[in-house]
Amino acid sequence: MNRGADDQMKSLALGHPEHYDAPWLMGAHKRVRALLARLPWQASEFLIFGFKQAWACLFGGAMLALIITTKLIWNPSWPIHRYDALLFAAIAIQGLFLALKLETWKEAQVIAIFHVVGTAMEIFKTGVGSWAYPEAAFFRIGGVPLFTGFMYACVGSYIARVMRIFDMRFARHPPRWQVWLLALGIYVNFFAHHYLPDARLFLFAFAFLIWFRTRIDFAVDIRTYWMPLLVAAFLVSFFIWIAENIGTLTGTWAYPGVGGWRPVSLQKIGAWYLLIMVSFALVIIVHPPKPPNEEAPAPQK
Repeated sequence: MNRGADDQMKSLALGHPEHYDAPWLMGAHKRVRALLARLPWQASEFLIFGFKQAWACLFGGAMLALIITTKLIWNPSWPIHRYDALLFAAIAIQGLFLALKLETWKEAQVIAIFHVVGTAMEIFKTGVGSWAYPEAAFFRIGGVPLFTGFMYACVGSYIARVMRIFDMRFARHPPRWQVWLLALGIYVNFFAHHYLPDARLFLFAFAFLIWFRTRIDFAVDIRTYWMPLLVAAFLVSFFIWIAENIGTLTGTWAYPGVGGWRPVSLQKIGAWYLLIMVSFALVIIVHPPKPPNEEAPAPQK
């Protein structure tokens, strides 16, 4: 419910500075929020939620924009390969984010971890023919251009940023060792299912068992809301699946036996769902999940 104009203006004045990327952005954010305060509170909350989600996707959005743009303009005769240009651009974006304080050093650590973990999986998966990168690259390991690690890092960057920007709190979160055990099982299965029975159904069940009671409390502006963690993971997986379709549509990577472009199988949402579990386990190494804030307003679904 609306806490009233006085409470709303108090919220706008405070500006939640701990959730901003950089002090120099606070003035702009507060002006936008003051403008939105003129709207009905429901519309204001909805728009601020969308803006915050877009801001959390900053790195991933930049990478998708680069993938689309380079596909449209790239000339194979240019002295640098498209994949190598994507690698240099990703590194430059990371440096710029850190210089402008749009990203914290903790989030940079998350991205580094994801780059290593993602590249290792890419090397194996391309080796067994799960997918391929059809263009040339100088900076590559086997069939894997090195920019691909940053595509996994986009997921880690989003999770770390969204936890901070929405001041996420986790009610009834399982012990972290259970989360890491699940993540280890998922990561091993990504490799082992090529040689052993696929354990993903067991892993789905394990994920449900440890997280079915976990609730995420998140602050938009004047209200706090909640969502089951498993539902949030599914929604993120769905949007990653959309991004993957952009990747295949631009020919950045391709699946075997697919002539021309076709939508990526909906079954891939399940694979991304499991990857989200791995991603969350990696993020909480440097961003431990915070318990519910007793002083926050009562969450609303």
